[in-house]
Amino acid sequence: MGLVGFINGITLKNYNMTYNLLKGKKGIIFGALDEKSIAWKVAQHCVSEGAEIVLSNAPIALRMGEINKLADACKAPIFAADVTNSEDIDKLFIQTKEHFGGGVDFVLHSIGMSPNVRKSIHYTESNYDFMHKTMDISAMSLHRILQAAMKHDVINEWGSVVALTYIAAQRVFPDYNDMADAKALLEGITRSFGYHYGVKKRVRINTVSQSPTRTTAGSGVKGFDGFISYAEKMSPLGNATADQCADYVVSLFSDLTRMVTMQNLFHDGGFSFTGVTPEVIEQMEK
Repeated sequence: MGLVGFINGITLKNYNMTYNLLKGKKGIIFGALDEKSIAWKVAQHCVSEGAEIVLSNAPIALRMGEINKLADACKAPIFAADVTNSEDIDKLFIQTKEHFGGGVDFVLHSIGMSPNVRKSIHYTESNYDFMHKTMDISAMSLHRILQAAMKHDVINEWGSVVALTYIAAQRVFPDYNDMADAKALLEGITRSFGYHYGVKKRVRINTVSQSPTRTTAGSGVKGFDGFISYAEKMSPLGNATADQCADYVVSLFSDLTRMVTMQNLFHDGGFSFTGVTPEVIEQMEK
């Protein structure tokens, strides 16, 4: 039978079956901001599948207070870390190893922010200081996290790292701005570091390219509602929800996917390999 937990008004799992896929595993979730965020859903699903977790976000995000609800529901500590600061990440990993009495089995990177997007600066007029910040927060942070994890021997053998990305890394979505460049870099780091961590300790690293999803971060992109509507019409299965994405990420954290690494995995209802659909043609002809 299903397991559904209700703590402080938060549902740990919103469908009727769990499989204990992560029983006995421990992990770190970066980037849970509020109930709309995919990282929030991943945290809930990991705990429902038997895992213990640590939550981490930037100090400014923690001051918003929402993550405390998730921490209470998941019985997870919150360790603040600015992912652009190597000392912060070192401290986070030391705290995490002390908390668990050892290493972790999985890590979620769900981190992204673009000052150019926030300030509605056109891509061709990008502020380069802002662009550097976009890259540092949204992509280089993954390299920094993996470098520190390797240095502190945080991730256990056969561990799994997943970073969230978007198809704008491969195709042009004009209003996605410099976040598209950041996602392309993120996917490159996944492949390169995935090779080295795989050889060193059998740690696998993948990106999941999710359907456009209504998150607090995504809502800042100009025309995002149009992204969602278009993708829905272009996807044979429709857009994947945040909860469905969380299920997929859980499978990548589990032992069922031990030989999957260095991949960009599309979780988008078929959008990425569909040329055109009758629904889109019909909309264009109106």
